[in-house]
Amino acid sequence: MKSKKSRLLIAVLAALASNAQAQTHNNDIQKDENDIEKIVITASPLNRTVLQSSTPVTILSGEELDQHQAATLGETLSSTPGVHGSYFGPVSSSPIIRGLDGPRIKVMQNGLDVSDASRVGPDHQVATETSTASQIEVLRGPATLLYGSGAIGGVVNVVDNRLPAERQEGFSGEAFAQYDNVANAKTVSTDLNMGSGDFVFHVDGYNRDTDDYKIPVPANIDETGGSGELANSAISAHGFNLGGGWITDDTRVALSYGSMDSEYGLPVEEDVYIKLQQDRYQGVVDWNNLSGPIEGVHFKAAYTDYEHTEFEGDEVGTSFKNESVESRLWADHQLINGWKGVIGLHYNYIDASALGEEAFTPPTKTDSIAAFLLEERETGDLLWQLGARVETLNHDVDNDFYSELDSSISIDDKRYTSLSGSAGVVWTINDQNSLAFNYAYSQRAPSASEMFSYGPHVGSQTYEIGGSFDINELDGVYSVSQSSQDLDKEVSNNVDLTYRYNTDRWNATLSVFYNKVSDYIFEQRTGLVYSGGDLITEAEFDADVALNGESDEEIDGLSVINFEQQDATLYGFEAQVDLHLTEELRWELFSDYTRAKLDEGGNVPRIPPMRFGSSLHYEKGNWHGEVEVIRNSKQDDIASYETETDGYTMVSSSVNYYLPLGNVDMTFYLQGQNLGDTEGRVHSSYVKDEVPLPGRSVSLGVRARF
Repeated sequence: MKSKKSRLLIAVLAALASNAQAQTHNNDIQKDENDIEKIVITASPLNRTVLQSSTPVTILSGEELDQHQAATLGETLSSTPGVHGSYFGPVSSSPIIRGLDGPRIKVMQNGLDVSDASRVGPDHQVATETSTASQIEVLRGPATLLYGSGAIGGVVNVVDNRLPAERQEGFSGEAFAQYDNVANAKTVSTDLNMGSGDFVFHVDGYNRDTDDYKIPVPANIDETGGSGELANSAISAHGFNLGGGWITDDTRVALSYGSMDSEYGLPVEEDVYIKLQQDRYQGVVDWNNLSGPIEGVHFKAAYTDYEHTEFEGDEVGTSFKNESVESRLWADHQLINGWKGVIGLHYNYIDASALGEEAFTPPTKTDSIAAFLLEERETGDLLWQLGARVETLNHDVDNDFYSELDSSISIDDKRYTSLSGSAGVVWTINDQNSLAFNYAYSQRAPSASEMFSYGPHVGSQTYEIGGSFDINELDGVYSVSQSSQDLDKEVSNNVDLTYRYNTDRWNATLSVFYNKVSDYIFEQRTGLVYSGGDLITEAEFDADVALNGESDEEIDGLSVINFEQQDATLYGFEAQVDLHLTEELRWELFSDYTRAKLDEGGNVPRIPPMRFGSSLHYEKGNWHGEVEVIRNSKQDDIASYETETDGYTMVSSSVNYYLPLGNVDMTFYLQGQNLGDTEGRVHSSYVKDEVPLPGRSVSLGVRARF
């Protein structure tokens, strides 16, 4: 349901656009290219660019971000080398980086955790909006030094202007509107920044409404017949952010408030839908140009109140709540024996609960505190980067959750101390070539859901049993009991080697990685099914279905998964080449690959396949055209009880027309996705056999920058 305040806010911002000042495009590069020499990684306090990072980084901004805009963060990044999406329909798709997802990937809004429930279940939306973002940063490989053990696989940082960072005079911003026929989707958003003297203000808002989206084949992979729509895949979402700041040469104080509301269906359950609401308060204080050994002090903090409720028809099913407080304090120190860097503290508190008949995790309070150090030093052509972090984390579980399951279950508080360190170097060979090496040692404490889950997770069609429990079998009867052992910390030893080549015509990057993970935690399908309140084998379940003719899908027939640990090895590469064939014609190629094996035999589940992509860009005058082809290979390196996924090729194209109108730069565009109306199923999705990718779509949009 759309709120009147969101509609009014968007209308006001759109009206103000006509009074704004113009911005001009950089004519040195094509409009959908990033200038990697100038874009600063805001997720790092060292204020380095992509070329100066010892770890692989990708930044989407400007026209490139506009071209890949989607309803979910995972789909927005789905063409980024090394990044895939978990895909649970059009609204729930979380980033997967180098085969790692869930609690191993930190998703942030302006440098602090988004604090939603997307790390707990793939059917839960990431509570951030990309249509109002100014840039999205992807840090591949462990980024635990700043962001904690939850970043052992990487970081995605969504940056917007709600916390103003620079002074400005007058107005600037943008307004955006798009229609997509694949789901009768209508999206509008607007972003307005204004300032006078030392004061800057920001307002943004968005609204998205879609119907069920069209699919080229029947939803269920075992069905035959014509194409149709994916039932229960509609979206209604809106939100806004307000921010303001006082900025001088030496001081910055900024505060913001954001509100997000979303209602969306779960495609695997035709009468189940989710209502999400989040309120977020965020602030930042910077003191710069200080005298003495400390040159600057910085403080970030956020309070987030998140809740989503799953409805079954008109009845309330399960409610997830997540209340969190996070803060980070760090200081820049002067040169010490040639080394310059930051030292800081990081605190995080999470009060998470799931209430209802289908709650599968107990209410848990988690708090962590950490100290970190990042240092760098330049010696000739070498830039050395070092870092360390020590973190303590505590899980406090509410055992009342287990009382109806088994009164004997009593789980004590769990406390972990995690250590992380990294060493890297960037060698600038010459003006065109550089080589970067990074080694990271990272420890990760198990998440609450990995340890304490015990119940049906209808959204992913699974019955989850955490690592704090054992599955027992006696005379063909299966039962669950509390384990005498806890899950151990994951320990990752990750090596990255990155080569970069950058000239006026060429831009090429090749990264190879090797990640050895001890005590890797994964969701292992057990071959059991939860049906009628019991754990039975798949053969017994199939016999019951044959006898009764059908099963109750809302409770029965849930595949049982158990969180287990085993050493694992992950390795692979990302490659990207951007070549200007002529002043007007540009050719871009990319490929990525991740291989993930369990050391005792078998494969890590739901690992994306090898992927190849190629796009041709033509820009002449005010016109820009693009054709893109992406091939997802067949995935047959599968885990136990997992099925192979066929490969597929997606073809898309777009045409943009840029029109300056006084003080406003207009962009009109026409885009076509999946032009071949191809069946595509995402191997990393829990529901790949029930939820195919959308069919052929055509979208028409306009964006005004001022």
